Parts: sequence; structure tokens; C-alpha cells
Amino acid sequence: MSRSSGAEVRSMRPLVRWAKASKERRLGRQCGENGLKMMWPIVGLSAAVGGALGAFLYYACTVPSSQILGPTLVRGPAEGRRIALTFDDGPLSPFTEQVLDILRERRVPATFFVCGKNVERFPEILRRVHEEGHGLGNHTYSHPFLFSCSRAQMAAQIDRTQAAIEKLTGYRPGLFRPPYGIRWFGIFGLLRERGMQMVQWSATGFDWKLGTEDIVREALKGVQPGAVILLHDGVGRARPARMDRSATIRALPAIIDAARNAGLTFVKVQDFLPVA
Repeated sequence: MSRSSGAEVRSMRPLVRWAKASKERRLGRQCGENGLKMMWPIVGLSAAVGGALGAFLYYACTVPSSQILGPTLVRGPAEGRRIALTFDDGPLSPFTEQVLDILRERRVPATFFVCGKNVERFPEILRRVHEEGHGLGNHTYSHPFLFSCSRAQMAAQIDRTQAAIEKLTGYRPGLFRPPYGIRWFGIFGLLRERGMQMVQWSATGFDWKLGTEDIVREALKGVQPGAVILLHDGVGRARPARMDRSATIRALPAIIDAARNAGLTFVKVQDFLPVA
């Protein structure tokens, strides 16, 4: 082989690696490439009109309570003194099983917003979540930033996860929570077409970055009638340093006990929706 031929082969190696990438990684990368193209007009327009548009977009897309882009369930009614525990990014062993053990011991229902790729990786855990009576919600397939996805790619993220859940449980979730809590233009139309409800949260333990005591303290700040509490039992995009949810596991019993001592009752997020 000539020196030039060898160089050509080496230059092709990145393409070969790309061709061998898994479907979920390709989907995530495609979203990212498309998102860069989508964001440039927004950046340019923001620069043209000053900080007002940027502030508007930040509020509309990232603040959980915002209703600007579409109807979003953030909390339930205060009547009845009910609250809902929710867990994102699973299933992931052993942490989802540990969460389920605590919930079963304390007889607490919860709602799990799952990623399709993790459903496929841990099918038996997903079945256990469903069989033990907990709620299920869609959290996309590969946990991308929605602003990095085209409408078709967002649809694929939703539909692939719906199919994975239905294959294992016979159930198609009616709830959707966006990765990172960031909504984007087009997502609400897709949810309407599928009869799904956008769900955010009113309280969080910030358990992706805090230790056990701080998780408990932060979560309890927002615990009041109607609260929807955000915690994590999995990892949307695997990073070895962030694969450990032990702090959440240790914090969970204290959060449950404090809420019950305050006279609050746990329900699934679905219980906050009006009955059709």
C-alpha cells in the first residue's frame, strides 16, 4: 500500500466509526447538528433586539412554571393536600430498584419519566415499575436538548420511547417531560397530536449536583399541597462521574417522612389530571 493510500484509509476511519455508531447516538448527534443550524437565527435576532428576546426565550423555554409555549402541568390542586413524587432518566440499576424498594416499604406511589434507551437496557426494571402500580411518563429516547432537534427528530424521540414502553407493558404514557426541563418550539404540537400532557415540577432536590442533606433541604422547600417533586433515579446521558444516585436514595426516606408528618398524601401525577 502506498503512503498516500494509507493516509486515505486513515482519513476514512472517523467515517467508519460513525457508521458503526448505535442508533441512539446517531439520533442524538443529528439533533445536535440540526440544533446548531436552528440556533443561529435566534442568536442573530437576539443580538439585533438586545437582551429582551433572550430573556423571553429563557423564561418561555426553561422556567418550569412558564405556560408561554403551551399548557404545562407544574403542580396539582392544593385541595386534598396531595403531592406527587417524580423520578427522571431511568431506569438504571441498581438505583431504580432501590427507589422501588423504598416506595414499596413506605407504600408510596410515584411517577417515573423514563428514557427509551434505558427502557431497552433494563426492561425488567421497567416492568417492575409498571407492575407495582407506579405511573410512567415519556422523557425522550436519548435525552437530547430539544432545541437541537428538528420537529421530525423530536417526534422520533417521543415515538421510539412510547413504542419501547408499550412493548414491555402494553401501556402508552400520556405524560411527557422534556430533558433538562427545556421546552422548544414545535414540541407542544407533537404532544397534542399524540394526546399527551407536558409535565414539569414545582419542587426539586437538585440531586444531580447536591449531597444527601442538601437534597432533602431543597426538596422540602417546595413541599406543599399540590407539589410535584423532581428527583432522579437514572442518568440521561451517561457520564461516569454522574452515574451514582446514592445520595438520592439516602435522601428519599427523609423526604417521604417529612411530607407525611406535614399531613400530605402521595399520589401519581396522573391523579392531578382532570378525568375525561
